Amino acid sequence: MITLIIGGFVRLLEESGGARAFSTAIVKLVSSKKKGQFATWISGISVFFSDTANSLIVGPLFRPVYRELNICREKLAYIIDTTAAPVVILIPVASWGVYIMSLIENSYLGMGINEESYSVLLSVWPYQFYAFLALFAVPMVISTGKDFGPMLAAQKSYENETIKQNDELSKEEGETKIIMVILPFAIMLTVLGGVLGYYAFTEGIKSTHVNAGLCLSYIFASMGCAYVMRRYQGTSYTEAMNSFFKGVGNLMQVGAILALAWALGSICRELETGPYLASLVGDGLNPAFFPVIVFFLGAMMSFATGSSFGTFAILMATVLPAGHILGADLVLTIAAILSGGLFGDHTSPISDTTVLASMGAGCPHINHVTTQIPYALITGAMTVSAFILLAIYQTPYVIIAMFFVQYFVIRFLMNRFGA
Repeated sequence: MITLIIGGFVRLLEESGGARAFSTAIVKLVSSKKKGQFATWISGISVFFSDTANSLIVGPLFRPVYRELNICREKLAYIIDTTAAPVVILIPVASWGVYIMSLIENSYLGMGINEESYSVLLSVWPYQFYAFLALFAVPMVISTGKDFGPMLAAQKSYENETIKQNDELSKEEGETKIIMVILPFAIMLTVLGGVLGYYAFTEGIKSTHVNAGLCLSYIFASMGCAYVMRRYQGTSYTEAMNSFFKGVGNLMQVGAILALAWALGSICRELETGPYLASLVGDGLNPAFFPVIVFFLGAMMSFATGSSFGTFAILMATVLPAGHILGADLVLTIAAILSGGLFGDHTSPISDTTVLASMGAGCPHINHVTTQIPYALITGAMTVSAFILLAIYQTPYVIIAMFFVQYFVIRFLMNRFGA
């Protein structure tokens, strides 16, 4: 429902001219491609309470800005996708943190370990290598001013369509007052903040509350769009409603992808795919290198199912007890579960966050998947290297070394293959 409502809201925002007005105002401040991408990265980090909200708020907001700056939408999808789950998983009080703490508590109780799940999660925090490396990979890529691989091809293809886009822009009619974007988004943030604030002071914020808040906030924001269209353009509420449902119809395909992704996850659970994959981890391994194996297992499961949450649940219940028996460090094992599940979720074409990033940026889904994977693989390789070094040196400061290595690898690839 949130996905479809967002489609209606984006359609209203585009037809009202609000998106155009926002892009015109922002481009005056963000006058270069680098500044526009950095602004997107900072905005993505600031939306730390929900990975879904990140794609659904930052994507539509910056889509017209990227059009003005002549940046392909695949790059926007990559940035908002990489600042979605990697940010939320680092916030202990967000929905992901609450979910992970519940899994840790259940697993520790099953193993007979009496320890506060919150303190365990804080101990795991410095070792969430993929989340940290992915977040900082974005400014590293932006600072080069270049792209490589499928992303470079997408950018060149987008630039070749500039004449066509300019023709479409010249046909836009109506006033483009900044109030047409300020009022809807002010309504959206007020309603969302009110809902989350209420539950924060009562029973605590849960994923259900975030989803409900997003749903209500976009419904009221759509009403705000309809109001400014009527006030400044003379558009009737009936016409606005028709536009809203046209936007809903445009995203029916995305809704179908999400439904099929959930169905696949249910099938995998019925077939016990996760426990079978977990059983492939043998007991003849050096316990220090156990987290490396867990990372690969988590990445494979999450990529195949498109669900990091499902991967966390399965591996916490199966692999964590196995690591305890083998004498592996449980904190590092949990960190490997989180990093592996996050990496697989980030690259999976059937992940809901990947689908929503495509939707928020307004680019074809398969284009987002193919252009993002090379960048995500760099971070994935750095994460594996970090866990290997950690097994040897037993210090969380290996992440600092991997930051520098990742930076030089990205610079080398951009200079050698990019443009």
